[in-house]
Amino acid sequence: MTWNGDDYQARFDRIAAEGEDVHGEAALVRSFAPATVLDAGCGTGRVAIELARHGIAVAGVDADASMLATARRLAPDLRWYQRDLVGLALGESFDVVVMAGNVPLFTPPGTEPALVGGAAAHVRAAGRLVAGFSLDRGYTLDDYDEHCRAAGLTLEARYATWSREPYEGGAYAVSVHRKP
Repeated sequence: MTWNGDDYQARFDRIAAEGEDVHGEAALVRSFAPATVLDAGCGTGRVAIELARHGIAVAGVDADASMLATARRLAPDLRWYQRDLVGLALGESFDVVVMAGNVPLFTPPGTEPALVGGAAAHVRAAGRLVAGFSLDRGYTLDDYDEHCRAAGLTLEARYATWSREPYEGGAYAVSVHRKP
């Protein structure tokens, strides 16, 4: 898939200009009071930039050069890495690793365990992996939970939205897994 970072960001800029909240993911992550966050699959940096605005030390990683070019333009002082999340190895850990924006759905089928494993490897002890994605595209919560278990994480909470509405089934879920 080929992206245009500026076009992608323009969509969120329009939504924000219309008065909609585009920072639900960041608000949920902030509720855990992290000092450090890895925005895995950061795209244009919308979540990472908002977290940094609140004094959180953030790094962003994405495989797409165009998305990262936009992120670097918007926040040149943040750390941005161009890497595939499958088997990610940055050599550091974070209080929270967040995968917003359907990140697990953009990895090739069959690589989901390595994607989750790469993200989980960056969660420090007592930290969290937070991911929200659509459930109508072939990657199930059972599969995701099993991949998290295999990576040493346990389910802490599940929501229907980033604003913590209760999950009672449906086509979208936000999952919070914790490292012991």
